[in-house]
Amino acid sequence: MKTRRFTGLTAMLAVGALALSACSSGGGDAAEEPGQTAEGPPTGIVTYASGEPQNLIIPTMTNESYGSRVVQNIYAGLVYYAADGSVQNDVAESIETEDNKVWTITLKEDQVFSDGSPVTAESFAKAWDYGATASNAQNLVTFFSSIEGFDVENDSSLIESGGLTVEDERTLVVTLKQPESDFPIRLGYAAFYPLPESFFADPDAYGQAPIGNGPYVLESWEHDSVIELRPNESYNGPRKAQNGGIDLVNYTDEDSQYNDLLGGQVDLVQNVPASAIATFEEELGDRSVNQPSAVIQVVTVPSWLPELQGEAGLLRRQAISMAINREQVTEMIFNNSRTPARDFTSPVIPGWSEDIPGNEVLTFDEAQAKDLWAQAEAISPVPAGYTLQIASNADSDHQAWIDAVCNTVRTVLEIGCEFYAYPTFDEFLDDRDNAKVPGPFRAGWQADYPSLSNFFGPLYAKGSGSNDGLFENADFEAKLIEAAGAPSQEEAVKLYQEAQSILFEQLPGIPLWYQNVTGGWSENVENVEFAWDGEPVLWQITKEA
Repeated sequence: MKTRRFTGLTAMLAVGALALSACSSGGGDAAEEPGQTAEGPPTGIVTYASGEPQNLIIPTMTNESYGSRVVQNIYAGLVYYAADGSVQNDVAESIETEDNKVWTITLKEDQVFSDGSPVTAESFAKAWDYGATASNAQNLVTFFSSIEGFDVENDSSLIESGGLTVEDERTLVVTLKQPESDFPIRLGYAAFYPLPESFFADPDAYGQAPIGNGPYVLESWEHDSVIELRPNESYNGPRKAQNGGIDLVNYTDEDSQYNDLLGGQVDLVQNVPASAIATFEEELGDRSVNQPSAVIQVVTVPSWLPELQGEAGLLRRQAISMAINREQVTEMIFNNSRTPARDFTSPVIPGWSEDIPGNEVLTFDEAQAKDLWAQAEAISPVPAGYTLQIASNADSDHQAWIDAVCNTVRTVLEIGCEFYAYPTFDEFLDDRDNAKVPGPFRAGWQADYPSLSNFFGPLYAKGSGSNDGLFENADFEAKLIEAAGAPSQEEAVKLYQEAQSILFEQLPGIPLWYQNVTGGWSENVENVEFAWDGEPVLWQITKEA
């Protein structure tokens, strides 16, 4: 997911990732949930500093954090991810297989959308089929690539091909192209949510006022201002809302949202600005969080920049990477709330390793960086006065670190370097999606599900909705397919790391650092918990009216 998170967590994630052939069932008596009382949960509205979604609220179109924040709370998938990253059943009663290729999914009884229409096996099958159809141009299209019948070049139907078979109202059979042991891990992601029949009549109108089946309903969307989520009374799953609703308030400046948190005008902030990173834990006390999460910051290198193409371009990418003093930036700008990256993934993900062949390009080495740049200049020199432009959105707190990175690049490589600022996040994403960014650009990634694969295919496989640098490499994609078909998670990890070594050979992106979630909450809310992916668990937060 495009975005703007070890204490025991890694072990719990591993358990969740490796115990999936029969996903555990979620649920329980609502009276046992946080904040529940004999009269029902508190009814206060929780205000959360957020932003404007890039696209309409359609699950298979949503691959950025503001929109995903809405989608994840108004829909319920077959499974969901608990705060520790373990996989729990939501709409699914069971997910079973004998060969890791043919999966039989049985839904729980009495599942409905918020408009009262039933959630059936067909609700999932038709939604997935729509998302996988090339002409529908959905951002998450490649998440269906492992299902029999998928063809990104043509309007193939997963249903007509036999990849998806609806046996009855509660039974969906999914046939994959090859055995894949981690298939159930993915099913809590937005690509695999169901859709009601009303969606297909007018997708654009639906995207403005979506109808979900999750713990909340979208009551109103005042663009560039606030999105109001309210409890879905028809939801009977394990994530029953324990508050009166969530207001996602649009902010364009992280200093403003943090100051509003201190003043009690907003209840929840996910990202503390650089100006407060050294003081927020003291200022907020036990109302603060600073913990690792499944988020990495990368600078993507667009394939359309001539000076960064070919043999000379690769040498320049390596030089730029080795000219960045990650240790200095994470200490001075982020007060060590970031950790210098050693790979393209995150240490909270099962199978992570700091020993990936080729990752020496992530080590600050002034002499080597100078030599690599000189080699590139000998092959194909850049124009006189060349300036490296690093692009990002200006409505979030990125200028400080980009300025710091540019300082080291200018000093080491003796070239120009500057921040190319987009006014808003959605404008930035639009230019990324349309290959219009004039330089390397920030590409933060927040994991969609707890698996190494989620950091590779969505970002670097041809045709993926988040492959904004338009990277293509047949050997890399073949290795991903091989890893997905590995008979065990242990063997899959080895193959994914081999795929990652190809990324280090090609450097379609330059990993910078792993990101802690550094957030806080007001005195008005309780039961606040930030999950493995850095997102707060909104449904369990309580607030008195």
